[in-house]
Amino acid sequence: MIRCLFHSTIQDFCKMSPKTLLGTFISNYHGCSITTTNEAWLSEIEIMQNVLLLWRDENGYVIFEYDIPRLGKRIDVVLLLRGLIFCIEFKIGEKNVLQSNIEQVLDYALDLKNFHLLSQNRTIVPILVPTKLDTSSNVFVSSVYDDSIYNPLVTGVTGLQQLISNVFIHSGALNEDPSLGADWIISPYSPTPTIIEAAKKLYENHSVEDITRHEADKVSTDKTIEYILGVIRKSRDNRQKSICFVTGVPGAGKTLVGLDVAVKQSYQDGNEFIEDEGAVYLYFHSILMLQCGMRKLENITQLY
Repeated sequence: MIRCLFHSTIQDFCKMSPKTLLGTFISNYHGCSITTTNEAWLSEIEIMQNVLLLWRDENGYVIFEYDIPRLGKRIDVVLLLRGLIFCIEFKIGEKNVLQSNIEQVLDYALDLKNFHLLSQNRTIVPILVPTKLDTSSNVFVSSVYDDSIYNPLVTGVTGLQQLISNVFIHSGALNEDPSLGADWIISPYSPTPTIIEAAKKLYENHSVEDITRHEADKVSTDKTIEYILGVIRKSRDNRQKSICFVTGVPGAGKTLVGLDVAVKQSYQDGNEFIEDEGAVYLYFHSILMLQCGMRKLENITQLY
């Protein structure tokens, strides 16, 4: 199932009339389309057609309103060009750079990197476009987390084409790269289960085997769990106090690690509960969100 309202090659997109494209958007939108939404779509179409004229003869793809199931949102525009993935979020009529909007476009990039199969080994560039902003980012920094995600960039409409060109120069993407295309749109998307889904499985099956199986590729918790259990044993034997911090992107399985550690510590030798060494699992939402918040704060400080 195609998870977007429209997708095509850049060449075909630039040839179509904005009103025809808008009609396609409205036809593919499964909901009640309102005037303000239609006006925003038309503006985005016209902006992207002007921006992409520079690359209209290159192999590239443009995708509008790409669905992100885990977040329950859609990316305004995904641009696949020269092997890079651009996540572009428009704020039509805005002239201010809001933190919430920066977090939004960063969330899109993180979600693609960690749960979208054909994005995992690619460089992802999140761009926020408050259309009336008269400045543009001039600092290009890849994340310190070595995950091939650029720190979010910000530009007004007038600087968007130049900003994309500058990213190509900074990343060394100076030639055509047809490796990203239509297959990207139907790539497997596999988020890990939420805390509610995990808890339901735990109590229904009286086992943690199902919830420790992660659907997101390259996410393995076994070593983390064994390490924490080892810290518990060492602390008990040496009469020490220890604290472990498990970090990761939202949905990577941090909560599930905690659940599995608690159960394995409490039932070490089978199905019998060990009262003297049992573990208690406490879930603090604000603490878990702190990791994501720190990542976003770091990126916000390097916007310009």
